Amino acid sequence: MKPYKVIIFDWDGTLMDSDQRIVECLKVAALKADLPLLPDQAYRDIIGLSLAVALQILYPQASEWQHKVLDAVYRWQFMEANDTLMQPFEGLHDLLTSLKAAGYLLAIATGKSRLGLELVMAETQVKPYFVITKSGEETACKPNPLMLQEILQELSLAPSEALMVGDSIFDLQMAQAIAIPSVAMTHGVHGLEALSVFNPLAFCDSLAELKAWLLS
Repeated sequence: MKPYKVIIFDWDGTLMDSDQRIVECLKVAALKADLPLLPDQAYRDIIGLSLAVALQILYPQASEWQHKVLDAVYRWQFMEANDTLMQPFEGLHDLLTSLKAAGYLLAIATGKSRLGLELVMAETQVKPYFVITKSGEETACKPNPLMLQEILQELSLAPSEALMVGDSIFDLQMAQAIAIPSVAMTHGVHGLEALSVFNPLAFCDSLAELKAWLLS
């Protein structure tokens, strides 16, 4: 077993296969705000950021009114209207059960809203596994490491006692900023080349592979 006390997970693209749902919701929001559609990869590249920051990056030319429409329509689409398939990556419950049984504390650091995070945790029935969850709307947006610092402070742990698991450059960059080691999940939004820049300890293609690495 690896010598960490807490494993901190990103959510979208790491534990949940939700990328396409997010992309489709952003596209509907853009059309409703009378803004041009962007390539799908442009939308995928901002997954992991808090919504307000992501929308500003995608549409810096938008008016204040258009940004309000983007925000409102995206939230409505994601929470209620859009039916694009979204499901946990295979092996999620087995991973969390095994890690908890091995004595790890588990936490989430995500760019999602609190409401969105609570919804998906309830749907997937994973909330009891996590001792702390941090939403991007409650603290500084990734890649600012504040949400990781808050987790460490609440658990009275040093950076060397934590491990960040994420699929985006934002996850790995915020971990690197305060010397938290990381693992890159390659089944999410950013590829191997982009993630390699941040020198993760390992690259895992699946949650089963991550489980094997952590418990070896």
